[in-house]
This record gives sequence, C-alpha cells and structure tokens, in this order.
Amino acid sequence: MDHTLLSREEDLVNNPTARVPICLCLDVSGSMKGEAINELNQGVQLFYDAINEDEVAKYSAEICIVTFGGSEGVECLADFASMERQPVPPVLMAVGLTPMGEAVNMALDLLEKRKEEYRSKGVDYYQPWLVLMTDGSPNGSTRELERAVQRTEELVRAKKLTVFPIGIGAEADMKKLEEFSPGRTPLKLQGLKFREFFTWLSRSVSKTSQSIPGESVPLDLDGIKGWGEL
Repeated sequence: MDHTLLSREEDLVNNPTARVPICLCLDVSGSMKGEAINELNQGVQLFYDAINEDEVAKYSAEICIVTFGGSEGVECLADFASMERQPVPPVLMAVGLTPMGEAVNMALDLLEKRKEEYRSKGVDYYQPWLVLMTDGSPNGSTRELERAVQRTEELVRAKKLTVFPIGIGAEADMKKLEEFSPGRTPLKLQGLKFREFFTWLSRSVSKTSQSIPGESVPLDLDGIKGWGEL
C-alpha cells in the first residue's frame, strides 16, 4: 500500500469526525491571467483560512482542488484530506486551454474513491459539494464533456452531490454550466468577487459541519446576493 493512501486512511482512523467533502474544480486557462487568477488565489486562501479558524469545520472539511488549463491540461493539485494534513492551498497559475469535461470527471473519480475510504473506515460524510468555476467555454473532448454532464446530473438527481456552477466574466458559457446543474440556475460572479464567494462558501461549510449527516441544511440564499447574480 502506498504511503499516501496509508496516511489518508490513518487520518480517518485518528479523526473519525463526519466529513464534508468539497471539490473546487477551477478554470486556470490562459484567459484567467492577471487580476482574475490573483483574485482567485486570494479567495481560495481566504477559504482555507476561514475553515482552519472554525473549530468544527477544521476537522470535518476535506478540500480537493482540480484545475483545468495549466501546463498539464487537467491536474489534481490537492486530493481530499483534512485541513490538518494540508493546511495551505496550492498556488494557481493561468495558462492553457479549457478541458472542463476531463476536469469534472477527474473530480468525480477522486470523490468516489474518497467515499469508498470513508465507508471502509466507518466514517460518516455529508453530501459532497462540487464548485465549478469557469470564465469561458469548454474546449476539450466532447465525449468527456458529455460523460461529465451525465455523471453530475445523475448524482445531483440522486441527492448525492450539491453542485455550484459559477461563471466568471462576460465570456463564461452559462448554457454549458446549466447542463451541470439540474434544479439550480448557475450563478455569475459579480466582477471578480472571489473573496466574497469563498467567505460565503466557508460559512456554508461551517453550518453543514455542525449539522447531522443526512439532514437538509438550507443554503444562505441572501448571502449569495453579496457575490453572485442570476
């Protein structure tokens, strides 16, 4: 058994708190260069800081970061793990294309793997979250994109996943984001309000971590008005 898997499983044994798995699936393509990627990095840092400062969420939240764009096309920069194991977020760089389908499929694969580990160690978990942020249109494999949409839709309809599709800027393909989100309209970020979004997200994670797994936690819809627009 490799060392990473061993430490991931030890983490579940040593900290049997019910987990809130959150995957940030982030567009880091070339069009995000400059102010957008800087604001995104600051927002993710703020998210990590807020979770680390929350006594309950710190032990229950597990963050995974998958990027599309970059030199690798699609990359897992941080796999699901508690904040104790990865308290600092990776730095995001903007370059490359927008293989969104491939990224969502990677995120869902990583999530399924982590859910198996929860089950095998008897650790409870809350409905996972997938945050999908893009400033453009997907331009990877059409087949991968269709598969990603179908998988996401099935999980959402089965109440096994909460998806937050968020468009950034005027070029974001809101119609494609809508396909990933049955029942919830995708939101557009107001300007570059990444920090406001991640503050809202950390509060939502905190509220979820204090509930009982399986219990429905209402989202702070008023809070969305501070960073998003329909």
